[in-house]
Amino acid sequence: MASTPITPPHTQLETGSNQSYKFALTSLTTLFFMWGFITCLNDILIPHLKAVFNLTYVQAMLVQFCFFGAYFIMSLPSGLIVKKVGYKYGIVTGLIIAAVGCALFYPSAAFHSYPIFLFSLFVLASGITLLQVSANPFVSLLGSSKTASSRLTMTQAFNALGTTVAPFFGALLILDSSAEAMLTPAQDAQSVQIPYLLLAAMLLVLAAIFSWLKLPHIATNEETTLENAEGKSTQQGSAWQYRHLVLGAVGIFMYVGAEVAIGSFLVSFLALEDIAGITESVAAHYIAYYWGGAMVGRFIGAAVMQKVPAGKVLGFNSVMAIILIIVAMSSSGNIAMWAILLVGLFNSIMFPTIFSLALNGLGKHTAQGSGILCLAIVGGAIVPLIQGLFADTLGVQASFFLPILCYVFIVFYGLSGSKPVQVSESK
Repeated sequence: MASTPITPPHTQLETGSNQSYKFALTSLTTLFFMWGFITCLNDILIPHLKAVFNLTYVQAMLVQFCFFGAYFIMSLPSGLIVKKVGYKYGIVTGLIIAAVGCALFYPSAAFHSYPIFLFSLFVLASGITLLQVSANPFVSLLGSSKTASSRLTMTQAFNALGTTVAPFFGALLILDSSAEAMLTPAQDAQSVQIPYLLLAAMLLVLAAIFSWLKLPHIATNEETTLENAEGKSTQQGSAWQYRHLVLGAVGIFMYVGAEVAIGSFLVSFLALEDIAGITESVAAHYIAYYWGGAMVGRFIGAAVMQKVPAGKVLGFNSVMAIILIIVAMSSSGNIAMWAILLVGLFNSIMFPTIFSLALNGLGKHTAQGSGILCLAIVGGAIVPLIQGLFADTLGVQASFFLPILCYVFIVFYGLSGSKPVQVSESK
């Protein structure tokens, strides 16, 4: 999933050399890669834990519920933490919290406890939330404002690279290790210990590096930053006045929910006998095509939107996603498999496009609007859980009608709902 730009207003970067900016930006790209990598590992973790603990699909989707629920719960506290310790040490704190979450996978497996696994995921996601709140302002401010979009696109590409590489890592170290030997459920659960301990070690190394790095200092108006973190403003009016912002928040909810739900069910879908009939460890490799398509489509979409209005591109991509899911639901074999994987290509531009369209014309309420949109990421917790319920009752293939409903709303938003409209004026 694309990372969320959370940039407080009235933020200034102290003078520094272009060389130091480039070094800092290079360092920050590793963070975008890491949280993309870790987020995508959930798609491997879900079928693994489902088998280990003999879970229903609803129970298995609690993985995404706890992970993306942390975004909703921890976004505002993260803003307050950044206000207290600054962006650099916000990054360091986020890395340490994420490392603790990864390390908790060891006792989770040792005690063979699914609730502890879920708690570990919540801690891990809390650290990533703090990373996002801390790192994004650096990216947008490291250099000229004219090239800010270019820098964000580049870091978004590294985020997508992480989601593309992660399935191979998870398939090799988690699913393959389980499939190669006849293991008891407790032993099978322990196959996640080493991979997540490695991730914990990498995150701690990054924390040490960032605590040592001399990053350009970002000076912030504390009062304004606190208002942004709390989603409030002392200025007259409110972002809630803007119809296209409110509908955009619904659009973010729907998009993140659909994207995460499809990714969460890919392994189970491809393992179905009438689809591909492949083992989960083999199916995991195909997730890379889903997320890799999103990476490629991001660059294609950026070029297309230089000529075509963003709303029309969003509407077109959503229609294509709907058609592909219908094909995946109504067919079998390679046609169904590649149809569902190609959805990733058309997902590519949706998140940043909905985000930018929703903030269009908000003026002084842009910061508050950004906070509202960030909270809507909780769709990644809710929609997969609901699809899990339908998968248990209707079957995995039939359950994909739910993402279709999500994309129908996005079609409406791209073609009509994204037009700037202020519902009321506050005087």
